[in-house]
Amino acid sequence: MTLTTETLDTATLAHLQSWTCRTETLLDQAAATPVRSLSATLDRDDPPPRVGDALPALWHWLYFLPQHRQSEIGPDGHARRGGFLPPVPLPRRMWAGGRLRWQAANPLRVGDALRRVSSIESVTHKRGRSGDLLFVLVRHAISNDLGLCLTEEHDIVYRAAAQAGEVVSAPTVAEQGAPWQREVLADAVLLFRYSALTFNSHRIHYDRSYVVQEEGYPGLVVHGPLIATLLLDLVRRHVPDATVDEFSFKALRPTFDPHALRLCAQPAPDGRSVRVWASDHEGWLAMQGDVALS
Repeated sequence: MTLTTETLDTATLAHLQSWTCRTETLLDQAAATPVRSLSATLDRDDPPPRVGDALPALWHWLYFLPQHRQSEIGPDGHARRGGFLPPVPLPRRMWAGGRLRWQAANPLRVGDALRRVSSIESVTHKRGRSGDLLFVLVRHAISNDLGLCLTEEHDIVYRAAAQAGEVVSAPTVAEQGAPWQREVLADAVLLFRYSALTFNSHRIHYDRSYVVQEEGYPGLVVHGPLIATLLLDLVRRHVPDATVDEFSFKALRPTFDPHALRLCAQPAPDGRSVRVWASDHEGWLAMQGDVALS
């Protein structure tokens, strides 16, 4: 079935929802080189990773990367629609948020042989003020030879192309005065390095003419997973010996280069949880989340 329209009629929606319960199993190995490279990208002075070192929270995103053949890549830099994810005809795709839970007794470690079982949990249609929205919920379970290491729920949202005069939601002013803060320049180099590390060929992160002319954004889009990783890295810089047990986050507003991104965190009095958020250079809230520690 070929889908070229941006209108989700009843037949198209039924076809997309038939992807619910599809599964995919991938194998990988937690190699050391991507760990060293992400450490450099986040401007960390970590010692060289060794086999057996526990991976920091969210660094599993360095593995199970998309490896589609060049002939399978669509005009936006993503793989052509279909396969494991449903072939949603709406052109704008965003990582909207997620929820993760780690098994403290069995962390992912450098050198581990990894197995990821993914499933489409739901495909949900909504109609917003700017048109059709489609939400795809994907669940991942990642294991090593000792068993389950973490589970992750990943929220993907697809939207129609930007239209002239489109009504957008009013932004939220980010909270000020967080006790833990860090400012990071989200420039084209940082976005390129993260795209390369995660083998992310989506053109919104590196092709300025495409993202401005075709998708209607004012600049290169900062990766949602990069912002989430930077937020947990902020927590790690302040409590380096803590273990992240759970993390939930929601992307609220896209951010763009070449501006500074402000990362903020508010630890609870008992030190067992941390509220985190990121704001753009204008002070608008871009992402918020909650971290549970042990």
